[in-house]
Amino acid sequence: MNRAGNRGYPCDVVRVLGRKLSDPRRRATSGRRARGRQVHDEPASRSVPTALALRRSEALGSPRMIRVGQRMLHGGRAGAFVRRVSMRSFSLLLIAGLVAAQPALAVTDAERIEVYREFRRLFDARQYREALPVAQELVRLTEEQYGPNDRALATPLTNLGTTYYRLGDYAAAEQHYLRSLEILEATASSTDRAFLRPLHGLGATYFAAGQYQEASIALKRAIDLSRNLDGLFNVEQLEIIDPLIASYVALDQLADAEREHQYAFRVAESAYGRDDVRMLEPLDRYARWFEFVGRYTTARGLHARALMIAERVGGRGSPLGVDALRGIARTYRLEFLNGTEEEVAGPPIASAADAYLGPSVLDGSGPGRLNQDGERALKLALEALRGSEPLDYRKIGETLVELGDWYLSSGSTSKAIETYREAWQALDKSDSTELLESPRLLAYRPPASSLARTRLSPEDAEERFVEVQFTVTRDGRTANIVETASDAPDQLKRSVITAVRKARYSPRFENGEPVDTPNVVFRERLAVRKDS
Repeated sequence: MNRAGNRGYPCDVVRVLGRKLSDPRRRATSGRRARGRQVHDEPASRSVPTALALRRSEALGSPRMIRVGQRMLHGGRAGAFVRRVSMRSFSLLLIAGLVAAQPALAVTDAERIEVYREFRRLFDARQYREALPVAQELVRLTEEQYGPNDRALATPLTNLGTTYYRLGDYAAAEQHYLRSLEILEATASSTDRAFLRPLHGLGATYFAAGQYQEASIALKRAIDLSRNLDGLFNVEQLEIIDPLIASYVALDQLADAEREHQYAFRVAESAYGRDDVRMLEPLDRYARWFEFVGRYTTARGLHARALMIAERVGGRGSPLGVDALRGIARTYRLEFLNGTEEEVAGPPIASAADAYLGPSVLDGSGPGRLNQDGERALKLALEALRGSEPLDYRKIGETLVELGDWYLSSGSTSKAIETYREAWQALDKSDSTELLESPRLLAYRPPASSLARTRLSPEDAEERFVEVQFTVTRDGRTANIVETASDAPDQLKRSVITAVRKARYSPRFENGEPVDTPNVVFRERLAVRKDS
């Protein structure tokens, strides 16, 4: 129900009446029963207005005959006649205003709820394009019922923003999340729970659009509010922490990312218990963080803990342990490429964001050969997957890709290519071959002047870059390396080209076969001493 109606009159009626009574063109109504109303429409140049003439006649004390419409009336009777006509005109205008205002009062809660249910049905079915006009209609109905700035509009606007987000229209999503937040800023306290969803949505939108600084601000505010409302270790905050961590990584704020990773893991342990099967995903996520920063022994310990939980719950050879087995193998491979935990000083990466979201890099200081426990772990994972029903072809393909990476890292190129072919066949059955549809960097050691390896302090260094373009061949090597852009000294340019020449990629596949990939672009960020 319209909130203004609760105060005894609809606000829209006041608006309509105000317009009609103030506009001279609207003072006369249709019909000819009240001819006296025409006095309001006579131009001023024709005669003195009737009411003024009446007052002048009374002041002089001489009764006069006055023309009103087609009638000649005594002054006193003319005044009474005009008053009766004016009251009748006002009554008709009031009725007209009430009729005109009825559409604004027609929206009911029941109607909006029905539209919301239809929106929710489509959204939950992931039919986002079909859900969009329904979400727009829900916003329109709510705005019509409550007004454009009412708190009731915040949730429909957030739902509309989320629909745009799922459709990849980040500009429209941002617009509606911001409007929702503006309404809440004006109508709610700063600790109102209603802020959580639009803040989370806005942060996720900024992250998807590559606006990492803005994303981190919105998501940090959402996290702080969640902890304030629901406690420091509430499990609901986990879905907000993940994009916040990724934003920090993209900004190279690794200390902040590390802190949030630790916090998220403590939240999960507090909520689920150390040995609960729901800890498998938090363990995998935390272990991958340690892989990223080069702490492979620590990461392997977390993967081993996850494997113990999986085998206790599902038995030995359970598919529950596949991610842990793959993680154990990956830590051995990365340790071989990058060096042991004690040898790695800082994250062994050329770009923090790329390495966190993609494969790792090469450091030739590692041990001489791969630990065969890694290969055995991958084969155990494949046995578990192939022995379960129904077959999960996507996971089988992903595990075969890991095994191909293992062989390529060890120098067994032909064995790696054959394993990748087998992986393509499995991935093709699940319509998920994108993992092999572009080259993936497996082994790359940045030059000593890179941001990842420099010994210069941030106060003494300034950032430069070198961008190169090259071809990744069908066997995963680099060829035809050309510098395309740089602001670094020539010596540093040469060091980057040398490092790229030694890099190894998993090759791109087309229709199950490896192919050359030209025009691959790589950008290395370097640190040089200031004023050098």
